[in-house]
Amino acid sequence: MNIVSLENISKNYGFRPLFENVTLGIEDRDKIGMIGANGSGKTTLLRIIAGVEVPDTGRVVRAKGQTLAYLSQNPPYDENLTVLETIFASSSGVMQTIRDYEAVCHDVADGKDDDATLSRMSDLQHELEMNGGWDIEANARAVLTRLDVTDTSALMGALSGGQRKRVALAHELIFKPDILILDEPTNHLDADTIEWLESYLARYTGVLLLVTHDRYFLDRVTSRIFEVDRGTVQNFNGNYAYYLEKKAEQEELRATEGHKREQLIKKELAWLRRGAKARTRKSKHRIAAAYTLMDTPKEQAKGEVDIAIGSKRLGSKVIEINNVAKSYGENTLIRDFTYLLKRDDRIGIIGANGSGKTTLLDMITGRVAPDVGEIDIGTTVHIGYYDQESRALNDDERVIDYIRNVAEYVTTNEGLQITAGKMLERFLFEPAAQYAVIGNLSGGERRRLYLLRILMGSPNVLLLDEPTNDLDIPTLIALEEYLDDFAGALIVVSHDRYFLDRTIDNVFRFTAGGRVREYPGDYSAYLAAHEPEQAAGKAEPSAPVRAGSGSNGRHVRTGSDSDWDPQPAEKPKPKKLSFKEQREFETVELRIAETEKRLPEIEKELTAAASDAGRVHELFIEQQELNTRLEIDLSRWTELAERLEEFSGGNI
Repeated sequence: MNIVSLENISKNYGFRPLFENVTLGIEDRDKIGMIGANGSGKTTLLRIIAGVEVPDTGRVVRAKGQTLAYLSQNPPYDENLTVLETIFASSSGVMQTIRDYEAVCHDVADGKDDDATLSRMSDLQHELEMNGGWDIEANARAVLTRLDVTDTSALMGALSGGQRKRVALAHELIFKPDILILDEPTNHLDADTIEWLESYLARYTGVLLLVTHDRYFLDRVTSRIFEVDRGTVQNFNGNYAYYLEKKAEQEELRATEGHKREQLIKKELAWLRRGAKARTRKSKHRIAAAYTLMDTPKEQAKGEVDIAIGSKRLGSKVIEINNVAKSYGENTLIRDFTYLLKRDDRIGIIGANGSGKTTLLDMITGRVAPDVGEIDIGTTVHIGYYDQESRALNDDERVIDYIRNVAEYVTTNEGLQITAGKMLERFLFEPAAQYAVIGNLSGGERRRLYLLRILMGSPNVLLLDEPTNDLDIPTLIALEEYLDDFAGALIVVSHDRYFLDRTIDNVFRFTAGGRVREYPGDYSAYLAAHEPEQAAGKAEPSAPVRAGSGSNGRHVRTGSDSDWDPQPAEKPKPKKLSFKEQREFETVELRIAETEKRLPEIEKELTAAASDAGRVHELFIEQQELNTRLEIDLSRWTELAERLEEFSGGNI
């Protein structure tokens, strides 16, 4: 059954239509990934489906009674509301009750435990029990924890853009709508959080529609792909890997058909050139068909980014980082870090947000000075720094002038010289678009232009800070192919696991306290090494990683021998559970028991109702929801139980 239907949707902005006469159906439990080049209309189509934007023609029909949530790339917010008020903002009575309960718990935690406050808490607890709000509250706590939304009393206006995006994402996930629409949900999330979100959405039982550049995410979460391309939307009934297979088959078929068509045209042209005498003996139908064949326009080739820019020669000395440290107040980002960068290095830097990854790149480029230590740059080094903010963009400057300021001509990796305008065409900026001001470009087009500017300087050391944000998948594929043959050193800060697997051969993980740990191999190899450590409960090593001590012989060291203490760090004193947490512990324990009792009953009912398709479907949905809730509850119960055990000395 269609939950959402698009009927002959068209949308036009300026000189060309984004899409025309699009008709699609979205069914219950569909998980759809939308892909396409920047500017093709993905976000516009999402907004039309969400009801935020109106199509020029056609209509969108949604099934009655279906709730919908839409997360935009830059969610609107009220700067005067707190995080708590924003997260639980809803017309739903349950959400309002949870918001009031969380606010009262916050008051109690702050010491306001008078009779009126405790009575209010008791009333709200009873109300949550009556309306099933504890399930939502437990889910909310798990979501907030995994998205690192901790200070719920902070004002939205005081948060960074990334923090506001996580708050908005938390609101949509906690709300649990029937139709969830997400535009680039993985931006501003670290790799660990993306993996959690991936598993969370894989279990989501409603309709999911999302735009993302994360190809692992697409492959593991989605079951359908919508490709927005040259004014049409094509449906592929499978995940990203299935889409790639079918696209390859389509391109091969088109190439075959194109070759056949050219051969037919050549034959018909030769026949027509035999002269008037020959043509008079042929049927008029044959002549008309020949002209029709030649006049039929060929299918317009799909535009692809062509990165074919050379790089300057790089000497043996590249970048030497010696005993560098950087702190802001009491927050130590980098501690006594030493590394010798080589010409063929391909390094990926990962870590939590705010752990110092960008700070290291800023120190290498001289934007930020280290507190101690020094960074020595080789004389032949030409750094290209693709930063997160695209700081070199001037909104009032024309696209063509922005590129010409770097060079009127650029040398390709084949030794050819081409103009700045032709280079822009290779980056999908048509001649007419080259005279537009940068401020009128979409987010993806701005990032693509900024990438071209960086590469036109022919760097031999590339620093890429979150390069996958706002770049479409075709551009990322072209960039990955360029980096395959890049004759220089590469340092990438990224949360995109696919991009890291394609481009690096060494991982540096930034950890708490300014330590940096090295893992040889790509991101998948890092996971293979890191996950057993987590499973075994191993802490990060307090001993330094000395120069050349890694299994791949890389020169990296963090920490100095003089500050190395072989004794484990003293554990912080365990904190007593708050009143709210004690109440939660008891509630979660009771709910786990009820869930574990109900699940075997469902198994029996499924067997008994095998011939009743409707009842089987209901039981299956209930089973899925209970399994999801049980996983969340067990995780939270374990966390609280461990803290309670530590505080009580092993006696719960």
